[in-house]
Amino acid sequence: MFKNRQEAGEKLALKLKKIINDKDFVVVALLRGGIVLGKIISDYFKIPLLPLSVKKIGAPLNPELAIGAVTFDKTHYFDNDLIRHLMVDEDYIKSSLENKSKEAQTLQNKFKMKISLENKKVVIVDDGIATGATAICAAIYAKKEKTKEIILAAPVISKDTLKNIKIYFDKVIPLKIVNNLASVSQFYESFPQVTDEEVLNYLI
Repeated sequence: MFKNRQEAGEKLALKLKKIINDKDFVVVALLRGGIVLGKIISDYFKIPLLPLSVKKIGAPLNPELAIGAVTFDKTHYFDNDLIRHLMVDEDYIKSSLENKSKEAQTLQNKFKMKISLENKKVVIVDDGIATGATAICAAIYAKKEKTKEIILAAPVISKDTLKNIKIYFDKVIPLKIVNNLASVSQFYESFPQVTDEEVLNYLI
């Protein structure tokens, strides 16, 4: 159990000391929760911080269950096995992709920061990894940007998810690997929503 995102970020920074060892690294923080941890890691290692808007695409009857994710520039990932299992129709996928990419773009536009990821070692940071859809989508985005290395760092990750997403990353660095992760918030004493104003303050 973590006290809050700040404590989790500090512990994650210490865990990354053996990994982040030069100035070729960029922290890519998934909005909004990941920005709290990303800022701590960015400041600790004195490396750039890039906020990235990735929106989860939920299942038709269970919006909390991610069948995919999309970034502000329409880079996307879908869990095709889950989509087949749930028999999600193509019209739902198309409309969700369009709507969620617009949401991601609106959010990204609030934080106008462009940092080149080309030939960089990227550390993708979030406050926890449940299904892994948004993290995988971020990795696909980073690869498209011609990064040198892609690392995922998070305080907590599901054991099954860790097994399934390793192929998308050069390294995965969690603090806790758990059997059941219904909600990331269950591993925090305090887990408030992060506002746009707070994100802007972290980016100053």
